[in-house]
Amino acid sequence: MERTQGDTPLSKEATSNQVSAHSLSFPDSALTPLQYGTSFGDEKRHGGLMTGAQASSAASSIIDGKETHGRDAESGDHGHSEHIDIYDPNRPKLGIRQRLHHFTWAWFTLPMSTGGLSLLIFAQPHQFPGLRQIGLFVYIVNIIIFVSLTFTMLSRFFLHHGDFYKSISHPREGFFFPTYFLSIATLITSTQRYAIPAHDTALVWAIQTAFWGYVVITLILAVGQYSFVFAAHNLELQTMMPTWILPIFPIMLSGTIASVIADMQPDISAVPIAIAGMSCQGLGLSVAVMMYAHMVGRLMSAGLPNREHRPGLFMNVGPPAFTALAFIGMANGLPNTFDREMDGFIDVHLIRTFAIIGAIFLWALSLWWFFIAAIAVISSRPKYFHLGWWAMIFPNTGFILATISIGNELGNEAVLWVTTGMSICLLAMYCFVFYSHVRAVIVQDIMYPGRDEDVNDH
Repeated sequence: MERTQGDTPLSKEATSNQVSAHSLSFPDSALTPLQYGTSFGDEKRHGGLMTGAQASSAASSIIDGKETHGRDAESGDHGHSEHIDIYDPNRPKLGIRQRLHHFTWAWFTLPMSTGGLSLLIFAQPHQFPGLRQIGLFVYIVNIIIFVSLTFTMLSRFFLHHGDFYKSISHPREGFFFPTYFLSIATLITSTQRYAIPAHDTALVWAIQTAFWGYVVITLILAVGQYSFVFAAHNLELQTMMPTWILPIFPIMLSGTIASVIADMQPDISAVPIAIAGMSCQGLGLSVAVMMYAHMVGRLMSAGLPNREHRPGLFMNVGPPAFTALAFIGMANGLPNTFDREMDGFIDVHLIRTFAIIGAIFLWALSLWWFFIAAIAVISSRPKYFHLGWWAMIFPNTGFILATISIGNELGNEAVLWVTTGMSICLLAMYCFVFYSHVRAVIVQDIMYPGRDEDVNDH
């Protein structure tokens, strides 16, 4: 059972009394003003393991209207309102306008993961006829998904004024804002793999321009969002989640982009791209390692997260895995004639050797985090779908890609066959999460008050 420092379980009666003191109404709706329970305050009734502190956080979040960014008002007609359990399958259904209010930035974990899948298909060590065409199809579908989600997010902001600032400043949803840029990173790398011919000068320069623009924007994001969090929020160690790493993730993936595009660039451009990629990768990994210290401290002092959010632990797999992938890719992207001192001592061959050593070193850290996350999820499986489930796809994609790169560099066929099996498992997990995602949308398990990332429930 999860443990929280100094907390006692919150009873159903206490939670119910807290919530019943406030009547909240859905916006733009003809429904009678409704009350609804906390995200996890009544979880024991649903077979959950919610601690008192987590339930209290969720209850106060809903009472204050945070789950709807403060747009719900108290109703004076307490006598005629009914208690609504947000986990009741027969709870009232909402219209599209009300549901768009809960369309969060975490949705971009879908194109982020789909783009990673297209890259994984391209990198498979054991190809068969038509596999690259399947990867191209996934790449095109991912573009459609990304554009559709961007349009839907814009619709949310147009229909619900003020939601943009509230979404990026929210203490939970705000940490998912960088997933939009992570989706762009997968689109840039996938475009290089599937759409840029080797000798098309115009497109080669276009992808280089996209890289430098991405570096600038994500650097601003990494500095700006953390500066805002430091100034605006007082986050406690026992509530730390791997999402705190996300603001540094986009700039870190600049190194991954560099590792993909460098070998297709002219020599005069490849070296600056590799150096910039290494700088960004180093920044990202360094901040991630500092966050790891807090994450381990949180796990040691407060225990594992609530079961509904344990899939998010797989985010910890990503930083060392993508760094290992970037090390090998950027070293291979350097010109074969690269020799800084022109003395044959520190040349490209030595750099590539150390890149492999560093990659294996970091790969082991990813492996450790993978097993920590897997054991945590298996020991207490989540019951309700959350967009955080996509953390079981994208970081693990980087882990498999790093393993493929190491296997290729070592020329180890056994390792490459293991990665083929890992890829099949990841594909099966992608299908499962995608099915669960679609089902959750249809039955209104997400995009519903109290069920999304716009409410604090851990």
